[in-house]
Amino acid sequence: MRRLIWALALLLAGNAAMAQAVDPATFSKGIQQPGVQVFDVRTPAEFNTGHLTNALQADYTKKEEFNERVKYLDRQRPVYIYCLSGGRSNAAAKWMRDNGFREVVELDGGINAWKNAGQPLTGGGAPRPQMMIDTYQASIAKGWVLTDVGAAWCPPCRQQEPILEKFLAARKNITLVKVDGGNDTNVMKAISAKGLPTLILYKDGKEVWRKQGVATEAELEKALR
Repeated sequence: MRRLIWALALLLAGNAAMAQAVDPATFSKGIQQPGVQVFDVRTPAEFNTGHLTNALQADYTKKEEFNERVKYLDRQRPVYIYCLSGGRSNAAAKWMRDNGFREVVELDGGINAWKNAGQPLTGGGAPRPQMMIDTYQASIAKGWVLTDVGAAWCPPCRQQEPILEKFLAARKNITLVKVDGGNDTNVMKAISAKGLPTLILYKDGKEVWRKQGVATEAELEKALR
């Protein structure tokens, strides 16, 4: 019995050690480690005002979006998580620890503390011009065209990227058109792309296949038949 109690005490102590909130300097040092996943759980609008380099994003207040995107994070690799002031990231980190993430490190005080400490942010400048709908329509008008609606900060989009690269490397007859899911909202609305990633295959301007979510190479090959 004593051994069982001791083992449980060690297990609880180990779990408690994983629940940690650190200051900006410690957080900054931590995200320099190989394999670390940086996770921003603010809204897209907040993200676009400035974010940490290489951060992935999912809005914690949108449960369906958060639950979908968090599936594409590696539970065995450290996740360094932040929001604006620490509230949302604390709740998200607790959920992640309860659902099998081995190590989740929170930025104490969030982006507010990060900026007050003089730490750098990426982005936040003037918004880029959106892709014009006419430009998009012209780009899909001839031949086989695959549209990839995604974003660098979207976890499933990052998983989709190497699959697309391998698929397209062997099929030079297919043109890839990228639509920025964080910027080209007019085009997204015009083509009814409601989630990231969304893949749409066209033949001479006519849509022949579509999928929202990560597509396998086999699915892409089948779409061409």
